[in-house]
Amino acid sequence: MAGFAPESVAVGSVLRERGLSVKLTLNVWRQKDRKSEGRFVTYDAPDVSPDMSFLEMLDVVNERLIAKGEEPIAFDHDCREGICGTCGMVINGAPHGPRLATTTCQLHIRSFKDGDTITIEPWRATAFPVLKDLVVDRGALDRIIAAGGFITVPTGSAPDGNAIPVPKPESDRAMDAAACIGCGACVAACPNASAMLFTSAKIAHLGLLPQGQPERDERVLNMVAQMDAEGFGSCTNHFECEAACPKEISVRWIARLYRDYVRASVTAGGGSAKGDGGAG
Repeated sequence: MAGFAPESVAVGSVLRERGLSVKLTLNVWRQKDRKSEGRFVTYDAPDVSPDMSFLEMLDVVNERLIAKGEEPIAFDHDCREGICGTCGMVINGAPHGPRLATTTCQLHIRSFKDGDTITIEPWRATAFPVLKDLVVDRGALDRIIAAGGFITVPTGSAPDGNAIPVPKPESDRAMDAAACIGCGACVAACPNASAMLFTSAKIAHLGLLPQGQPERDERVLNMVAQMDAEGFGSCTNHFECEAACPKEISVRWIARLYRDYVRASVTAGGGSAKGDGGAG
């Protein structure tokens, strides 16, 4: 075993010269729980394949930490296919990393260079308290959905629901809004930690369809009120949310939310709102 380490270093150097592996330095935010103070800890990630996804690279680092009896890095993930929205983390200051329209789980190590130093931290927002390391509590988004992101119109089975005529342009727009995966990157990117892009997309994809019309006004009032109650900041049109969104949700949905909110406030007299309405 005495000659193992130098030999491994030599093999790793050869692999890096051939472009088959890279060596990275990771500055990772470590925090025991939401009550503890966190700090950055530096780890080496040698001989990492460029074809690995970012999360696979973290898996390898964690295996090495466990082998040494150290606490692995906690991070959230599920589908690893870019559709569940749970893998959010800030990589070198950018939510989900340097590639546009890409979730962390679909980011690959080939997006970085040999010898790079990568800083990894959790979403930073009052409404997203850190649970451990890179894991945050995004239950605030779930509560916004629970406040009105649903319909109560009985549509029967799937064939019955599909029997309701929907103009193709409207269905396409609804699908564009429904592409939001609720990852929270918009909140992490916004200087005000606003959830307006998320909330507006969830309101729009229902409000564009005939099944969503009966509760359209109540929906926008209650979801915006819940968004305010959760402690998200106000939208001041920085457009950082759209730039960071892995599904490229457009800020035009925010403009639509403003219009719907004003209309609902007038027609309902503000009676259904639970808060002061951060969209106003």
